[in-house]
Amino acid sequence: MTDDVLPNPTTRFGARVAKRLRDDMVIWLTTVGADGTPQPNPVWFLADGSTILVYNQTTARRLVHVRRNPRVALNFDGDGRGGDIIVLSGRAEIVDEQPLAHEVPAYLDKYSAAAARVSGDVKAFSAAYPVALRITIDKVRGF
Repeated sequence: MTDDVLPNPTTRFGARVAKRLRDDMVIWLTTVGADGTPQPNPVWFLADGSTILVYNQTTARRLVHVRRNPRVALNFDGDGRGGDIIVLSGRAEIVDEQPLAHEVPAYLDKYSAAAARVSGDVKAFSAAYPVALRITIDKVRGF
């Protein structure tokens, strides 16, 4: 997410994008299966100003999809009436040298309570979801 890819945060749309990237807990990550079928999955994410970080289980099929085709899309749920639509597209890569989720302060700030509910504690969550996927956004659209 370079500064020129994200909409200007002083615009109404840009402010919505910035707020949702900061505050939403779930985003839909869509990869492409071997047969060309889109494969959407709800995921936890962290937008850090230049990319989006998603942690995965080692058995997640989306990792296989990304190895074959790194082009992905991300989208937020709409408002249920056809509004508040935000779609981001970009390129995903598996990052071997990324710290685990419990070692990333911003990730802990956002998800520590939820990770404790899912896995018992954040270190157990990190052990269950150790594979980092970093998505570099190259396009944002919505209405």
